Amino acid sequence: MAAVTLSTVPQPPLWHDVPSVTLNDDTLRLRKSRVLANMRQSGVDTLIVYADKEHGGNFEYLTGFIPRFEEALLVLHRDGEAVLVLGNENLKLAGHARLENRVIHAPWFSLPNQPMDTRKTLAQLLQEAGVAAGKSIGLAGWKLFTGAADDRAQMFDLPAFIVDAIRQAAGPQARLTNATGIFIDPASGARVTNNANELAHYEYGANLASTAILTALNAVAPGKTEKQIGALLAAEGQPNSVVMIAATGDRFTWANLYPGDKVIQRGDKFSLTTGFKGGLSSRAAYVVSDEGELAPEVADYLEVVAKPYFNAVVNWLENLRIGMRGGDMYALIEQALPKAEYHWHLNPGHLVADEEWLCSPFGPHSTACLQSGMILQIDIIPSRPGYGGASIEDTVALADSTMRRELAQRYPELWQRIVARRLYIGEQLGIVLPEEVLPFSSTVGYLRPWLLSPERALVCAPY
Repeated sequence: MAAVTLSTVPQPPLWHDVPSVTLNDDTLRLRKSRVLANMRQSGVDTLIVYADKEHGGNFEYLTGFIPRFEEALLVLHRDGEAVLVLGNENLKLAGHARLENRVIHAPWFSLPNQPMDTRKTLAQLLQEAGVAAGKSIGLAGWKLFTGAADDRAQMFDLPAFIVDAIRQAAGPQARLTNATGIFIDPASGARVTNNANELAHYEYGANLASTAILTALNAVAPGKTEKQIGALLAAEGQPNSVVMIAATGDRFTWANLYPGDKVIQRGDKFSLTTGFKGGLSSRAAYVVSDEGELAPEVADYLEVVAKPYFNAVVNWLENLRIGMRGGDMYALIEQALPKAEYHWHLNPGHLVADEEWLCSPFGPHSTACLQSGMILQIDIIPSRPGYGGASIEDTVALADSTMRRELAQRYPELWQRIVARRLYIGEQLGIVLPEEVLPFSSTVGYLRPWLLSPERALVCAPY
């Protein structure tokens, strides 16, 4: 374990009013070519991509939009033809899509009690979209199933009425398979790596989340309400990629997930989370000035929870490398923060894109290798009975020397932010980032265990 101390340090630099970076046409063409290549590699003739507002990332990857209110399908054929199957509300978006398409109206995808008159069945419309017998048909939902006891190729996370219609359209001998891995397999999925334009596009959200988190942390004070702090987590009118959290004391009272009217009290546990396309930031700590204000039963929180957790995050950051196997990172965190003692239940990190959780290469024994262009979120969640949690979830990217040069040349303002963040992390927090690790969040590595002592944070002492 590194020598971890609580020290007086300046807060991380923040950037406000950062302009968004639009995905260019070359990027959208590259995305389509990647998906088509994976279809050929997987032996898929027709790929049917499902979307709704909550699960629209794979659809948006190619179309540039998610279906508001409704469900939607993208039927993509191996020859490149794309058919959008849309409900009433989203027909108007087809003309704005980022790929050439043919449109079919499917009123069943519309909101409840909206007009759903049609002379054809959904199966017949899918046949018009090119779903036919004799073809290998891949269905892409939004998750990878990993249970060893399951026939994962035959598990579909699309609504049953859509799967039934696909089977009817393709006939009794239809060859349907779960093809979500074409997009998000951690080793080969089209979406797991990004080009320079995509990295710049997503850095906007990661920066926005970390700016909002630090602003909210600095506003925490006894007497304020969760709603007052939560209001600071909504930023620039952007849609959240997660349900934001501003929770004081015990979380989820009365099954409530959202910031409420609960008043912050000195000594409370406190949790903060917000996320946007490209990144999430999260913090958990105590509303105190020092350990003397903690309840006696958790007075050793700093030594029992915060410092070991911070050490694990430092190990994660300092050992992250292009070419590293995901299973090796899992084993490293298991050694630094034993699961049996700290009761973390998720993989210790994952990939980020339009979704907060795209997929994770960091499973036990995972052979998926980390690649240049990946965007990764630290996601180690310790749990010690009786104690408050600790959290410094933030976002980084991996970029080889070629990618770093391109980012510096094409997006100089972004590159200046990355350089400034790396300098802060190294000089103020004592964390030695590998050259290929680019902090997309301004708060990477910044852990304040006492929220009422904003001048102090955990740091690594020199080895």
